[in-house]
Amino acid sequence: MKAWRVHRTGEPRTVMRLEDAPEPVPGPGQLLVRVRAANVNFPDALLCRGRYQISPPLPFTPGVELCAEVLAGGEGVKAAVGARILARPALPAGGFAERTVVDARSALPVPGSLDDAEAAALHIGYQTGWFGLHRRARLRAGETLLVHAAAGGVGSAAVQLGKAAGATVIGVAGGPEKARTARELGCDLVLDRHADDVVAAVKEATGGRGADVVYDPVGGDAFVWSTKCVAFEGRIVVVGFASGTVPQAALNHALVKNYTILGLHWGLYQTKDPAAVRACHDELTHLADRGAVRPLVSERVPLEAAADAVQRVADGTTTGRIVVVPAEEAP
Repeated sequence: MKAWRVHRTGEPRTVMRLEDAPEPVPGPGQLLVRVRAANVNFPDALLCRGRYQISPPLPFTPGVELCAEVLAGGEGVKAAVGARILARPALPAGGFAERTVVDARSALPVPGSLDDAEAAALHIGYQTGWFGLHRRARLRAGETLLVHAAAGGVGSAAVQLGKAAGATVIGVAGGPEKARTARELGCDLVLDRHADDVVAAVKEATGGRGADVVYDPVGGDAFVWSTKCVAFEGRIVVVGFASGTVPQAALNHALVKNYTILGLHWGLYQTKDPAAVRACHDELTHLADRGAVRPLVSERVPLEAAADAVQRVADGTTTGRIVVVPAEEAP
């Protein structure tokens, strides 16, 4: 079968190689699946660069989430052959391949309202958004939510989830094209970080109060701006550091302004509270089926274009989600 493999770490476009790879064999508790769609995530780039929190053995195949068709089960698994599932592949055998293996316990049913590419993009980003906004920040209807990188894959999910929760959503994006995408997603106010004074604009829009909840997958300057425009008893949810800069929080500032900094590592819920992950999926399925959320899939590309797609996500030049569709030619 065909699979992208990384033999040394570096920039995705340089180190990802499309190769003939051995057919995967499901181990105990695993499912063998045919990849129908694999969503491109920023962690895929970090894996290629050797900068992710886990380091799979070389060579490995990137691709951390997918929509797939069940082909067979390993020892101890009763496989529903032909079923469509969402899952995280068992690295080092990631999702940018024609077939792979996944942990049967982590497999989730695909919402019937979504196609393969949309379903592949519903999992990690939306789970992260739901846990960040509801479990960690306790977002309430009527509050103001500030979302950084609102046109990106992670930010776009938070925008939709915030609107579904009844919040007023302010989106921050980089440049006119991304700002336009953020407006189309439903943001009540969109700020261009290249042209607008984000802090002043948030304060003006909220009558001086500031944002009740800030969703920050960027870090760097975005975090600094957040601390300056977060409301009394506001909550800043730290999701990631796409800027490449991990900010140093001034805890005396958090004390004086009376706000909370919340860390979110969604992956821990899979081991610490897997029932909560399934309950979240059920809620996301409900929201998708009634049209309250729908993943923004900006591009569907064939397997051969996966390395370029990962590089573009790493460079921050994309909007929404790019999804690799191995089984068919992308339009």
